[in-house]
Amino acid sequence: MRLTRLDLRNVRNLQAVSLRPAAGLNLLLGDNGAGKTSVLEGLHVMAYGRSFRGRVRDGLIRRGADALEVFVEWSDGEALDGQLRRAGLRHTGQEWSGRLDGADVGQLGELCAALMVVTFEPGSHALISGSSEVRRRFLDWGLFHVEQDFLPQWRRYARALRQRNALLKSGVSNPQLDAWDLELVEAAQPLDSRRDAYLRRLHGAVQAVAADIAPGLGLPELVFHPGWRRQELSLADALLVARDRDRAVGYTSVGPHRADWRIRFEDRPEQGLLSRGQAKQAALCCLMAQAQDCAARSQGRWPIIALDDLASELDRHHQHQVLDYLHRMQAQVLISGTERPAHWPAELLVDAAMFHVEHGELRAG
Repeated sequence: MRLTRLDLRNVRNLQAVSLRPAAGLNLLLGDNGAGKTSVLEGLHVMAYGRSFRGRVRDGLIRRGADALEVFVEWSDGEALDGQLRRAGLRHTGQEWSGRLDGADVGQLGELCAALMVVTFEPGSHALISGSSEVRRRFLDWGLFHVEQDFLPQWRRYARALRQRNALLKSGVSNPQLDAWDLELVEAAQPLDSRRDAYLRRLHGAVQAVAADIAPGLGLPELVFHPGWRRQELSLADALLVARDRDRAVGYTSVGPHRADWRIRFEDRPEQGLLSRGQAKQAALCCLMAQAQDCAARSQGRWPIIALDDLASELDRHHQHQVLDYLHRMQAQVLISGTERPAHWPAELLVDAAMFHVEHGELRAG
């Protein structure tokens, strides 16, 4: 997968910019506040439906503008006859409209499913040290892109969960809850199984990536937590045991929506003992392993890799390791920074494309 064009309008301080990135390494350089991160945010919005810094309505639209607009063009290994794919999104913060390959789309997920982008940014350490919701979203993003029937299964469970929670709040009788408990259990089984299997699959990839880009952390292990005491109780029994408590609080307290996973290293078995810098390294290992898995299951189509302010997130040694790894994987990479790093190996910068962002404008060279 190779990004060939990115047009942005009214994304934060960017009035209208157009980027034509190279196939390999691309550097977006500029002072703090110039708008280089906003370029990566615009790409992220097309791939995820939101910024990595929050929702669209939370300041992503340029002040005074009615909506932001993103247009993306890319080559895709699945495209017929080498045709480029195109997607466009207009978002007001409340409403959106989109097109994919010349046709209107009815669901934002259609745009997100078409374009794969893996982003590493200053908040990425939350994948390790943040809430379980962040880690569930990580699992579901990977499954969403590599298993075509995952999204309908996820939606079935989400609908059943919403209905059960509504019944809990309304104080209905047990027979009505019994029916929705059965639906929730049936919807949960494939969701739980796929997440567990996916994390097991990532386990080896994370170990291989960590050996390349963060060997100092030691051998990593990924551990899945399904959201209830699965080794002791079936989900049906767990729901029944928790029913009185669920009625009291008004929501379902056990199930795949409470699932989590943890990473631990042989020298640091407790995840909470990782420093902030180590948590960032661990998060990057997981993200790169996920990108590698996507490539392995989509005929070598590596996701586009976006690294925001890499120089401030990793020390020089780890920057070199990451860049060397991505160079060997032949991934297309967009990196933002305040200046061209003089300490990066010359062979990695030979074919790099440079772009400068100043006062919300972008120029090549």
